[in-house]
Amino acid sequence: MTTNTLFSPLQIKGVTLKNRIVMSPMCQYSAKDGFADDWHLVHLGSRAVGGTALVISEAVAISPEGRISAGDLGIWSEKHVVPLRRITDFIHSQGAVAGIQLAHAGYKASTSVPWEGRGYVSEEEGGWVPISPSETPLGDGKTFSRALTRDGIEQVISDFKMATQRALEAGFKVIEIHAAHGYLLNEFLSPLANHRTDEYGGSFENRARLLLEVVKAVKEVITEETPLFVRISATDWQEDGWNGDDSVRLAGLLMEAGADLIDCSTGGFVAPSVIPVAPNYQVPFAERIKAETRIKTGAVGLITTAQQADEIIRTGKADLVFVARELLRNPYFAQTAAYELGQELSYPNQYLRGKK
Repeated sequence: MTTNTLFSPLQIKGVTLKNRIVMSPMCQYSAKDGFADDWHLVHLGSRAVGGTALVISEAVAISPEGRISAGDLGIWSEKHVVPLRRITDFIHSQGAVAGIQLAHAGYKASTSVPWEGRGYVSEEEGGWVPISPSETPLGDGKTFSRALTRDGIEQVISDFKMATQRALEAGFKVIEIHAAHGYLLNEFLSPLANHRTDEYGGSFENRARLLLEVVKAVKEVITEETPLFVRISATDWQEDGWNGDDSVRLAGLLMEAGADLIDCSTGGFVAPSVIPVAPNYQVPFAERIKAETRIKTGAVGLITTAQQADEIIRTGKADLVFVARELLRNPYFAQTAAYELGQELSYPNQYLRGKK
């Protein structure tokens, strides 16, 4: 039996990834009215040039009120498709695959960009009132999010479905649903944020209902060739919150619903200081979900070296390695990793004279 390595190809549905390195979604807070521009082209395109197999966009909002900040990318309009298509065309021209993360920020919406303080931006300041499963106090200490009505829930499902259709029109070959980090779908999952008493709150089954309905709606749009990923927070890191057992159970339901891979992150409702951050600290969640459900998983979290990433794949802890901050520091991480591991990696013709 051949052992997989960081540079083994992986086929998921009709998509073949040339290696196991994925650019993890990272918000850039640099769009205007949701539109992609030259920054996004260079930011995402340079990682494709650098050898990354799957380049996933930042969280792209399915509706204007679903943005984390006014600087987020959006796909709530047909007008957003053409600028995104320019980016996917370039990514594919470099032998990489373009993926998109579709998201709704829930009560974490309407914030300022990080370098301006990341606080809640009120309606008077040009923001908006966020929506969430339950009424929740916001960062200004006086405003509350609006609890979604049943009609509002149906609108969210419809928005995910329409956003998926536009994503396919824009040329994305992998769809990821963002259900992590304390954003809307994660808010429904977690008992820390979901205090509803209807069919979308209370029991595990009820709290998982919206995500499963979103997956069903998305599956009605994508083709049999299109991989569907779901990013989850595998634990809230709080005793009375969502935990690893819940994640294994959810992963099984998501696999039955047609998801192809679980992107295993954590957190979203507790202070970062509570989380035991260290290299590979989230990998055990990906390993457990993969082992107990047999669905493919992606590992993420302080994966910074070629040897570290290769070990995750070789030992079967996960099927893909999602690299975030290290790819901000080094857009050519895949090229340098291949060199360090003694693996062959194709270079753009324009860069061949730099190949060692």
